[in-house]
Amino acid sequence: MKKIFLISLLALGFTAFSQDSLLYHPLANAPLEIKAAVKQAKQEKKYMLIQGGGNWCSWCIEFARFAKADPQIDSIIKADFIWYHLNYSKENKNTKTFAKYDYPERFGFPVLIILNEKGKRIHTQNSEYLEDGKKSYDKNKVLSFLKSWSPKALDPTKYKSK
Repeated sequence: MKKIFLISLLALGFTAFSQDSLLYHPLANAPLEIKAAVKQAKQEKKYMLIQGGGNWCSWCIEFARFAKADPQIDSIIKADFIWYHLNYSKENKNTKTFAKYDYPERFGFPVLIILNEKGKRIHTQNSEYLEDGKKSYDKNKVLSFLKSWSPKALDPTKYKSK
């Protein structure tokens, strides 16, 4: 009995470790986590950047690596967005959640979804248009995308005539 308990405990530990090291979490409760992230975004006067994809997707992993490795892009994301990785995999396709955002998976992965502070989808970005050849992403294209869909860019007071 002790042996079975110890093996079960070790298996749970390895599962927890492997889940923590993943970018996408197939077992996550996406609707609940997105709801909490929207609440946080509203409190912090930010928008949400949802990156749909999976751990199986090399371009998904590359976008996260690229964005975090570039200090300017990383800074914009941290200043203006709550970043959430919405899993799409054979274990969990998050069908209802993707449907809620009008089936963005039609663009392939990763797909980037911007929600405003109320949780309303305001933009879906096919990440293919942000690529730089066959290896990574184009810094200027990614910066332009993030700046164009930030809370500052969509602040209505900036567009009122004086």
